[in-house]
Amino acid sequence: MTTKKLSYDRDITALLVIDPYNDFISEGGKIWDRLKAVAEANQCVPNMSQVLNAARQAGLRVFYALHHRYRPGDYENWKYIAPIQKAAWKRKSFEYGTWGGEIRTEFAPKAGEIVATEHWCSSGFANTDLDQQLKVHGIHQLIVIGLIAHTCIEATVRFAAELGYEVTVVKDATASYSDEQMHAALEINMPNYANAIVTTAEIIDSISYR
Repeated sequence: MTTKKLSYDRDITALLVIDPYNDFISEGGKIWDRLKAVAEANQCVPNMSQVLNAARQAGLRVFYALHHRYRPGDYENWKYIAPIQKAAWKRKSFEYGTWGGEIRTEFAPKAGEIVATEHWCSSGFANTDLDQQLKVHGIHQLIVIGLIAHTCIEATVRFAAELGYEVTVVKDATASYSDEQMHAALEINMPNYANAIVTTAEIIDSISYR
């Protein structure tokens, strides 16, 4: 999608890590088996780790957008519930107080990194304080990694564009349930909203300030 080296101003750039839960990206997680083929093919988890470490070394701020962790009673009295929320309710995805609802160890936030309030559906911005947190820290450029490409990543990127952020998506630091869903998200839908869609190697080269 890009033909020249990207440029990032560390004062206004942040890494946004979306949903690095054990249920998504760890063996034994409730959703891992559905993601495993795509995630292992593109080395999603190691790439996420590389980008996170590179961002920290470059002095970029790190923000986390995390999906709501299921608690009993969450949805029982809702009159309107999206299909994706029904699925999370059925599976008890990211259940609060369980291993699956914990952030995978190597992605745990460090002191000073910002964890936004949890989102209930797919966008990290909808009904959370993510936009406020980014704005008060002076952030305009976002580098996005995490799960899942065709749901939370795409929804968050779309919302970010609506709010005026300049967004880069790291295409091999995300995954979906199938190659078709990856194609739809990364090659058809998100190019309408993301300023750049790049590889892990490309983003690390761009933010490795010398």
